[in-house]
Parts: sequence; C-alpha cells; structure tokens
Amino acid sequence: MADTPPGGPLPPSPTAPAVPPPGGAAPRMPLRRLGWRRFLVLAGVVLFIAACAVFMVFRLGSSLGVEALLIGVVAAILPVPVLVACFLWLDRYEPEPLKYLIFCFAWGAFVSTAASLTVNETASWLFEDWGLPAALVGVLVAPFIEELTKALGPILLLIFRRREFSGITDALVYCGLSAIGFAMVENILYLGGYGYATGVERYGPATGTQQVIAIFIVRILLFGFAHPLFTSMTGVGLGIAARSADRRVRVLAPIAGLLLAMMLHGTWNLLPTLTQATGEALIMLYGFIGVMVPIFFGMVGLAVWLRAWEGRLTERTLPDYVRAGWLTPPEVAALSSLGRRHAARSWARRVGGDAGLKAMRGYQFAATRLALLRDGALRGLDRRPVDRERTAREERELLEAISAYRSFFVGRDPQAPVGVWDGQRYHLRFPDGSQRPVEAPDEPVVPIPVVLAPPPPPAFPAGYGPPGWYGPPVAPWPPGRP
Repeated sequence: MADTPPGGPLPPSPTAPAVPPPGGAAPRMPLRRLGWRRFLVLAGVVLFIAACAVFMVFRLGSSLGVEALLIGVVAAILPVPVLVACFLWLDRYEPEPLKYLIFCFAWGAFVSTAASLTVNETASWLFEDWGLPAALVGVLVAPFIEELTKALGPILLLIFRRREFSGITDALVYCGLSAIGFAMVENILYLGGYGYATGVERYGPATGTQQVIAIFIVRILLFGFAHPLFTSMTGVGLGIAARSADRRVRVLAPIAGLLLAMMLHGTWNLLPTLTQATGEALIMLYGFIGVMVPIFFGMVGLAVWLRAWEGRLTERTLPDYVRAGWLTPPEVAALSSLGRRHAARSWARRVGGDAGLKAMRGYQFAATRLALLRDGALRGLDRRPVDRERTAREERELLEAISAYRSFFVGRDPQAPVGVWDGQRYHLRFPDGSQRPVEAPDEPVVPIPVVLAPPPPPAFPAGYGPPGWYGPPVAPWPPGRP
C-alpha cells in the first residue's frame, strides 16, 4: 500500500508516516443521494413487483390449496441458497449492489412468472379451441414468453443502469438470479400441485409426499440448472452489448442471446414431448447427455474464465495509474487474483483489525471499479460529453477513495520498512540506518506500505478534468493509447 502526500519535492530520506489512531474508523466510498425522482421510481418498481407477488400467491393458493402451497414453497426454496451462492461466487471481484441483485431475483420470481402464467394459460385455451395438443404450448409458446420476461429485468438495468454492467460476468449474475427466482416459483407449482396435491387427491398424504420427493430429485437435483442455463445465453448477449461501443452490437448481441435462449429452452421442452409421443425414453436421455450437458459445462467453463478476466483486467489497465503516480506496482499485483486479494485482506486484518479488513475490501472494490471504468473509456463507451464528464468525475472519486483507504494502513505495520516510491523504484531505510534504492519485485503478493513521491506535473490533454481542480493527477486518456 502507499500514501499519497499533499505535494512538495521528494524528501532526501524517507520518514515514517504518522500512525492512524488506534480504533480509527475505516474510510468509506462516497454515498450518492437518493433524489425524489429516483425515490418515486424505486417506489413504483417495488409496488409493481409486490402486486405481481400478490397475484402469484393468490393464483397458486387458489389452485393448489394452502397445504400444498406451503409444502411447495418449502421444497422449492431449499435449492435457492445454493444456486444463488454459485452466481455470487462469480461476482467476487466486483460485487454488484445488493438492491439490483434483489431486483433481478424478485423480477424473475414474480413479474416473469405472472406474465408467463397468464400467456401460457391463454395459449392453452386457444390451442384447445383450435384442436391442437396442449403439449405444444411448452414448445411453441412457453420458451418465448418465459425467456423474454426473465430477461426483461436485466435488460431494464442495462438501459437505465448501464454502468452497473461491467461485462458478461455481471450480466450472467443478473440473468442467473432472475432465472433462479422464476424456477423457484415454477417449482412451487410442480412440487405443490403436480406432486403433493395430485398424490393426496389420488391415494393420500403418503403418496403426495412420495411424489414431492420424486419430483424434487428429478426436477431440482438433476435438472435444476435448466432455467439459469437458458437465460445465461441472454446474459452473454447483454454482457457483450454492455462493453461494446458499436451501436449495432449493442442492439444485435442481446437479440441474438435472447433468441438462442429461446431455442435452447424450446429444445429442452421438446425432448419430453417427443418422448411421450413416441414412447422412446432414449430421446430424453440422448438429448440430455448429448446436448444439454455439454452446453452446461461449456457455460461453466466460460463463467470461470470470465471470473478471472476481471482480475487480469486490473493488470492491464491499472499500470497507467502507476505511471501517473497514483499506485505502486505491488498494489496492482496484489489485485490480480483472488488469492492475492485474500493475502492482502489477511494482512489488513493483522495490522488494522476489523476496520482494516473493511478498508481493504473497500480499497479492492474501488480499484476494480477504477480498472473497469478505464477499460470502458478505452473502449469508447462514453460517446456523449456528459458521459465523459461523468466518467472523469467517477474516476476522480475512485482515486480519492483509494487514497483514503490506503492512508488507513500507512504506519500501522511495524514489520514493514519505511520507504518512498518515486515511480520507478523504492527508496527504503533499513534497521541499520542505511538507505538505498530497491527495484520493485516482479511478483509481490501482499501490499507494501510506502509513501508515494509527488509525480511531476503531467501534460494532460486540454479540458481533461473539471476546471480549477488541482488535486493529485487523474490519469489521462490520450487518443491512441492502447
């Protein structure tokens, strides 16, 4: 870690920085005010989702009965924490705001299910009037309306909160939570209705319980990944659109992902339909093993690779801030993997206690956001002047937050040597009183607390940053920089 001094020439010899007071509060990211317009929008969204939730409870309760509904709810909720934890595991480098995660889950659980149930039931009545098999609804109607409504929540986030999409990983998390919410409520119908209620009606409570267990094993333990897998195709399209400056890609990528999700969902529903129509159980087996399993493992591999991509992104973009005098090489290296981040948090807890751990987490989050922000600027995502000004403002806020988090650790570790980083090498003072320059190690795994020497005045492009701001330099984005 490093501490950015207020300015002045490089001191002739490093001096120990002041130790923060014991038990001092850890710094925090600046909070944004919730204006009355945003409050009204938030209230409207909450009321809309709540209305859909009431509608679904009424429909399921009236069709299943209270006892079957409760049993279905309990059984359907059991796998939810495991599935949610899998998607949150993907999002450890730059966790998304909790309110947006809850929004996507609630959207899939209530809004998407309410719309899909209404459309599917209407289609069933129409197909019956036309003399068509009701099973065709699951192949020709359900995949389209369900995938569209599940994706609509994340799409709204992409439109109105594009900065919360840092890439495909975020889109997979948002779409995955929406799909988990949808699957949870759908499983209530299957477990409580087709399982318990049907079994009790035919043979009694014991048979109902047996059918619940059987459906739980087949539908959740074996095929519980189905809905998240389908909607992940849309997530890939949304993630590509979020990180592209090409307007054609921004429009076509989500459409392509959504169509692929619909096709995959329709194929999945077609397998049991063909199996039932032909009596060939091998159709379901071959379709599951030959199609769905490879796609599932392919998506898992892609998600794991993308998870590491955010760590590698810091190595590609943050060195610009090292050259600008904001960071040191060990800081960048300590952000490049989850193992190194864990080592940094362990060090922070040792020298700063719980407040130090909190400050280190904030530091890592701000640094990752900074890397994503700069990557987006280099990609040309901000086309309008107002967007570029907002990016510059957010960049400055993140840099100031990083400096505040860093300052919490300076001088706390008695085992660390006193040093100054001049932008190229360390100037360390050793216990015998000697002082000499030391090159930065190639693979540091823990932060090194030093003082950042004030960099020379940079030649920034004209108009960069707000007029009259004379703080430490904000890293420039000159045209043509790779």
